[in-house]
Amino acid sequence: MKNKEQAESLIRSLLEHLGEDPDREGLARTPKRVIKAYDELTSGMNMTVQDAVGTGVFEEQCSEMILVRDIEFYSLCEHHMLPFYGRVHIGYIPRDKILGLSKLARITDVFARRLQVQERMTQEIANAVQEIIQPLGVGVVVDAAHFCMMMRGVQKQNSTTMTSCLLGGFRNDPSTRSEFLGLIQNLRS
Repeated sequence: MKNKEQAESLIRSLLEHLGEDPDREGLARTPKRVIKAYDELTSGMNMTVQDAVGTGVFEEQCSEMILVRDIEFYSLCEHHMLPFYGRVHIGYIPRDKILGLSKLARITDVFARRLQVQERMTQEIANAVQEIIQPLGVGVVVDAAHFCMMMRGVQKQNSTTMTSCLLGGFRNDPSTRSEFLGLIQNLRS
């Protein structure tokens, strides 16, 4: 946020709205802490995919599927500003270029560390991998729990939401799609 003092004042007003005394000992520094936390939780807004990838693209004659699964992420739902968290599974079939494995986690964080919806985040991750290395295909599956469903509203603690985005061979070739989804499923058993 550009104007931290104004943002802290808004948090102070929110505490008052909730019936709290923002000057009591436990809350006196809360506005500063909340703004610092939100700055960290939305740090992806100030990053690009290119920042995250850096020099992590390598020329390589590899033609088999590469899969990184269980990439942990934390995000904030843009509708309620409550957390959602889970795991991302990313697979791709290279076409002359591969990404350093940690770069897939970094790409995930670029999009997770924003006010976000899971559906869009899934597509953004897949499109970023596609744009950076132009593989023959990309598959992204996200499995997440949403506090907006767990803590408020319907209050269903054990529900998760799964989204997927399949591009290129992952979308057009049933055997590639089956291999990708099968690897994710088999590894979870």
